[in-house]
Order: sequence, then structure tokens, then C-alpha cells
Amino acid sequence: MTPLETLLIRRITATGPITLADYMADCLLHPEHGYYTTRPPFGAEGDFTTAPEISQMFGELVGLALAQSWLDQGAPAFTLAEIGPGRGTLMADILRATRGVPGFHDAARVVLVEASPRLRALQEKALAGHPVAWCDTVEALPDTPLWLVANEFFDALPIRQFTRAGDGWAETMVGAQGDALVFGRAAPTSLATLAHRLADTTEGEVVELCPAAAGVMRTIAQRLTRHGGAALIIDYGSGPSRGDTFQAVRGQAFADPLATPGQADLTAHVDFAALAAAARPCATLLTEQGAFLSRLGIAPRSARLAASLTDTALENHLAATRRLTDPAEMGSVFKVLALHAPGTPPPPGMTDA
Repeated sequence: MTPLETLLIRRITATGPITLADYMADCLLHPEHGYYTTRPPFGAEGDFTTAPEISQMFGELVGLALAQSWLDQGAPAFTLAEIGPGRGTLMADILRATRGVPGFHDAARVVLVEASPRLRALQEKALAGHPVAWCDTVEALPDTPLWLVANEFFDALPIRQFTRAGDGWAETMVGAQGDALVFGRAAPTSLATLAHRLADTTEGEVVELCPAAAGVMRTIAQRLTRHGGAALIIDYGSGPSRGDTFQAVRGQAFADPLATPGQADLTAHVDFAALAAAARPCATLLTEQGAFLSRLGIAPRSARLAASLTDTALENHLAATRRLTDPAEMGSVFKVLALHAPGTPPPPGMTDA
């Protein structure tokens, strides 16, 4: 039994079952026992590997797309931001790739949205030599033109999960039986926020909501509308939400999400339809990651890098390219949604509706 499991069982025994959102929030962000506050989750030593850790090409192409969007909107002084920047690898690659874009670095103020002191220290090390500021929330970003990226941020936001029961919805809850955590369901109730899903779901179907996601998207869209800019949201999922996608990863493998609270990563697929709806009128069409990277030129970039490699290094490089783009790997399950200021062109690689 993990220390957090003991605390959760004590809490549930005293006050009753908790929502999946409350369970996720404690497991990921508890100040003493939370997953993100106690361990390095990223890369080879962590439980999962994100696209920037797979290949430098990912961050390079994202950075150049943001820089071209900045040029397309008149090259203003701006905030270059990342939400959920992990170890800082993506931003480091963005800054390296854009060194040759005239005026980009001089105009940019780099701000990372990160609340964890431990992760801030890793980011500071990765970005040594670049002036960087931090803030805890998207709302605290400077009120200026904004170019922003969020890679695998929204999938870690706590979700609520509901099962269709007639014209109502039964919420998934986490309870306790003895010394074990167990799933259960609350009594069905009607929910205004899910009234529109009665038309496209049937009895027993599962729908997930991410209460925090819409607020983040609205905040970004409002900044872009006021001041200009663009954002790239990259994550795994689809939309609208359908089915149970709540999952845990530990040791680079799927695990029981109730087995080791605080010691496994918990995520859910992103409902991109809900993200786009919250960001209207700034949202583009949703694009698969493989198609997005292909439009930005990953094939010729990969070929140039491959020309100087041999043996195992070459094999690893080609495998990384496939992993990022192949539909059987990350190419189709990961999606890209862009936001841009109304009246401006979408970022390279993206198209409007």
C-alpha cells in the first residue's frame, strides 16, 4: 500500500467516495505523495516518453511553425509560452531551431507555465543561457501577443466520467472496500452539461468531461483575440468523448489505475471537440500528428540528419521518425489543434474549417 493510498482510504472512509477528478488530482499533484511532485516521469528513466524526447525534429518543426506564424502576423514583441513543459526539452529545441529567424529571439519573452519547483529546476537547467520566467497558471501569462505550445498537457488534467443511464448519467466514483480502492457509480442524475450527448449516445455508453480544459482554452483564445498570436495543442485523443479512456502507466507499461496511487501516471484521452468548442472562433480543423509533421517537412529533415549517421544511430533515428509519424504508432492517435487570432492565417501545417 502506498502512502497516498492510506490517506485516500482514510478520507473515503470518513467522508464517502470521491470523483475520478478528485482521485486524479491527488494522485498526480498531492504536495507530498503526488506523481508529478515525487519523481521524474519523462524519458528513459520515467514512465513515459513524449515526442520531444523521441527526436529533436519534433521541437524543431514546431518551433519553426510558430516562428512562421509570428512572421505572418507582423513579428510583434510577444510571449513565447509552453504549458506543461516537462523537463524543458521541447522549448530548448524550439529556441535552438529559431535562432536563425531574424528578430524572433529578441522579440520573445519565454514564459513556462509550471507549478512544480522540481520541474522548474529541470527546465532551468535545460534552458541555461536563455532568459526564462515561470508562472503557475495560463491566466497569469503576460497580457501580450502570445505564441504558445502545449504538448501532452491536456491528457493529464483530471476528468469526470459518466455512464449513460436512461436520460441520466451515473458518475464513476472511487470508493474503498477494506484496504483496497474500488470503482463504483453514483446514482444516475440529469446533467445540463451532458444534455447534448443524449442525442449521440446509448444506454451504458461512457462519456468523459474535463472541467479544467475549457477554461484553459477560453483563456488562450481570449488572449489571441485581444492581442494576436497562435497556439499549437498536441495530444492523444479525438472527439467528441466516447468510451472509458482513463488509464495508468507505470514502468513504460499500462497498469491498474487504482493499484499504486501516486506512483503511476494517470491520463485520459483528450476530447478535442470540446477543446475546439471552447476556443471558437480561433480553432482550426483537427489534424493527425503524422500529417502535421509531414506538411512541415519532417521527411527531408529526417533525410538530412540520416545522411550523417550509421549503424545503430541510423537505426534509432529512422525508428524515431516512424514513431512520430506512422499511423500505427503516434502518427494517428496523436492530434494537433491550432488556435490563431481571428483574421490571421492558421499556423503552417494547419487548415481552417
